[in-house]
Amino acid sequence: MAVPPCVRAATIDDADAIAAVHVATWRETYAGLIPERFFDASALEARRRMWTRILGRDLAPGAVAVAERAGRIVGFAFAGSSNHPDALKGVEPVRELHLFSIYLLASEQGAGGGHALLAAVLGDEPAQLWVASANSAARAFYESHGFHEDGHVFADPGIEGLVELRMVR
Repeated sequence: MAVPPCVRAATIDDADAIAAVHVATWRETYAGLIPERFFDASALEARRRMWTRILGRDLAPGAVAVAERAGRIVGFAFAGSSNHPDALKGVEPVRELHLFSIYLLASEQGAGGGHALLAAVLGDEPAQLWVASANSAARAFYESHGFHEDGHVFADPGIEGLVELRMVR
């Protein structure tokens, strides 16, 4: 088995690299499911601004971890309060903790980085998350970590055909 990447807490200096991985992993994961505008140069700049804002706060809005291999960020995860609008999606939270994102470059998947990232931001705590219904690999990953679908579904009004399922543990 491959050696997992090193996982550590993210810092403001990681914002650009996290943004690049964010856009790259979305392209790898969602090409054909969501529009190209989520992968272009403007998407990268928007993600840079977002991660700089999140990581630049004096009081962090949650836990952000990165996975590194040979000094290069190859993945990240972010968990925080389930009271944020991106966590609610019109449905009352059932857990205090929400996994907003966990992404690992395809070339790194299967080496344990996803498990380490999940542990870094959630530990064994009860949590909730939203996952694209078409992403069967992600759903299986979450199930292997004790999550299950709770019956709530969100059809994203901004992305035709994107349906998300809520999972909890």
